[in-house]
Amino acid sequence: MDIITFLSFFAGLGMLVAGAEALVRGASWLARALSLPSIIIGLTVVAFGTSLPEMAVSVISSIQGQSDISLGNVVGSNIFNVLFILGLTASIRPLIILKRLIRLDVPVMIGVSLLMLFCALNGRIGRGEGLVLFLGIIGYTVFLIYMGRKNEILIKNTTREELGPKKHSSAWLLNLGFILGGLVFLVAGSRLFVDGAISIAEMIGVSKLVIGLTIVAAGTSLPEVATSVVASIRGHQDIAVGNVIGSNIFNILAVLGLSSLISPGGLKVAASALRFDIPVMLVVAIACLPIFFTGRVIARWEGLLFLFYYLAYAAYLIFSSAHHKALPLFSMMMVVFVIPITVLTLLITTLYSFRKNKEVFQSKDKD
Repeated sequence: MDIITFLSFFAGLGMLVAGAEALVRGASWLARALSLPSIIIGLTVVAFGTSLPEMAVSVISSIQGQSDISLGNVVGSNIFNVLFILGLTASIRPLIILKRLIRLDVPVMIGVSLLMLFCALNGRIGRGEGLVLFLGIIGYTVFLIYMGRKNEILIKNTTREELGPKKHSSAWLLNLGFILGGLVFLVAGSRLFVDGAISIAEMIGVSKLVIGLTIVAAGTSLPEVATSVVASIRGHQDIAVGNVIGSNIFNILAVLGLSSLISPGGLKVAASALRFDIPVMLVVAIACLPIFFTGRVIARWEGLLFLFYYLAYAAYLIFSSAHHKALPLFSMMMVVFVIPITVLTLLITTLYSFRKNKEVFQSKDKD
């Protein structure tokens, strides 16, 4: 039993890496072939594709009446995506942030996070609310495609030279095969990993909500990890960042929306999730604005800061679940020292960036 579990874990990990490489290769070609900016592909094809494991796990869990796993998977994945994936990717290579992410997509992520909190206030996300969320992802996707096609003229000349005079059907088939094959490997690999991880967690005796927030969330988010890291290494940083932001929007609107819509009576929201985990998800989304705004680059130190906060969040969940005696001291250190210092640092760097940008604009006006 143990050997099968470990084989499942490592086989799934290998499939995730291979699937991510194929998906990024095909998606970056598709972006140029359709005369769409890579950021649009990152926010749609890549982000939605890598979120299929979250969709499968949450939908199946909701049908089986496992609301804690279904909801915890979405909330935990969104926290994991920003803190761990962006943190890991930026610590490897600083990430350049496009203006449209600051102006549109991050505010949309914050808005849908607020909408989720509002829907969950009564302790349940009903079918009607699930329908509203699911219609939201349809509207958001249509808007992204419309905006991408609107900018087609601006980038058509630059892509023509890269693609050559003709877009051969063989190239289309090859790269569509990369995308489809990559998605299959990502979904299958993540499934193998999660099955093994859940078996281990159940033997330890962790609650279903904590399993959903940690093991399941991290497992189903491994496609995003592999895709964003590979995309960043290959120089497609817009796909790397767009993948994370788009996945978070998709998780709330599509995954949670569909899960609530098909679940009998909607999804039940645990009091602990409403009191702590969903607010943490919202705070993490809001924290993207000042960090993204600061020079429009996620520096290595900011990436490491994100990673630290994810480890702190996971440690809190573990201590809380085990009723560990170190929990009060750990919580006090975070509230009294770590969080205030972080907020102060972000305020200073944001004000410095604002003043620097203001001086640049003033010098341009004088010229």
